[in-house]
Amino acid sequence: MHIFYTPDIRNKPELPEEEAKHCLRVLRLSQGDEITLTDGTGHFYKAEISAADNKRCMVSINETIFQEPLWKGRLHIAMAPTKNMDRNEWFAEKATEIGFDALSFLNCRYSERKVIKTDRIEKIMVSAMKQSLKARLPEINEMISFNDFITQPHKQQKYIAHCYKGEKSMLKDILEPGADALILIGPEGDFSEEEVKKAIDNGFTPISLGKSRLRTETAALAACFTFNSINQL
Repeated sequence: MHIFYTPDIRNKPELPEEEAKHCLRVLRLSQGDEITLTDGTGHFYKAEISAADNKRCMVSINETIFQEPLWKGRLHIAMAPTKNMDRNEWFAEKATEIGFDALSFLNCRYSERKVIKTDRIEKIMVSAMKQSLKARLPEINEMISFNDFITQPHKQQKYIAHCYKGEKSMLKDILEPGADALILIGPEGDFSEEEVKKAIDNGFTPISLGKSRLRTETAALAACFTFNSINQL
């Protein structure tokens, strides 16, 4: 099944330029062929190529299919990006396949990467969304300072994973099934102790993801898996 990402399909009955190129030049589909579209907001569309040339691929919609949510609640991962971009991209791909709803990047005291371009990460998430047969594309946000982020009015369950000693519950033991969750994941050098204290002062609950010390992207993926194991429909 060929799935194409068409975020503006309700207003414009044609494939975006990159998707049209893949459809016509790579897959060599042509007028009359049936394809499946998704707008990334929960809908699939059964469509037929109505007209095509070297640059444009027009479609006609035959059926709209709403995809029910695949998990209960909404998961927002906020993480300090790793210095190696491949690891950030790996997380975005695998987390999209497993299932999550939003990704924010944090500029922390010990962050090794202070700037991140989200365009390529979004393309990777689009590909992972299609590959895993999902109709919802996770939201991706530009980098924000740790302090600015934690002081925003987040209304969901709020957790911060860190490696310092102290009273911490396992995430799997305190996640409330069906409720929205925001989970903070620190850089390779962890959050600073001051950042952990500020997060707790702003309503974040400290958590553990297990006894092993995990890389940033592994910890973020473990949080996604834990959330989904509790909330899968």
